Amino acid sequence: MGATEADWAELRAVADEAATHAYAPYSKYRVGAAARVSDGRVVAGCNVENAAYGVTLCAECGLVSDLHLGGGGRLTHFVCVNGDGDVIMPCGRCRQLLFENGGPELLVWTVSGIRTMAEVLPDAFGPEDLA
Repeated sequence: MGATEADWAELRAVADEAATHAYAPYSKYRVGAAARVSDGRVVAGCNVENAAYGVTLCAECGLVSDLHLGGGGRLTHFVCVNGDGDVIMPCGRCRQLLFENGGPELLVWTVSGIRTMAEVLPDAFGPEDLA
């Protein structure tokens, strides 16, 4: 499933806005994320730090919570930006979250262009591996 340039611009704008709400008093590294859902909704998230760094929540965690809070579905398009609006790559934990909620066909705007989740996370471990 493709997306127009305007669709991607809308997602990036939502991610930019989400980053302004980040709680990053320690690193000062604000992150916002936005995704389109299979039913047409747009979900978003921002990072939320904690003094115990290991329990910090990435923007993608908030986005996936927003997805499920709004009724679930599958992610179809995703972008993540830093506080300056630059497209950034999701960390490893977040790539797993995205894979499980969008599958290998999820389109991800990466630092090297639009890629499928299968390209971003090849040979991924997923729910079918637990069957």
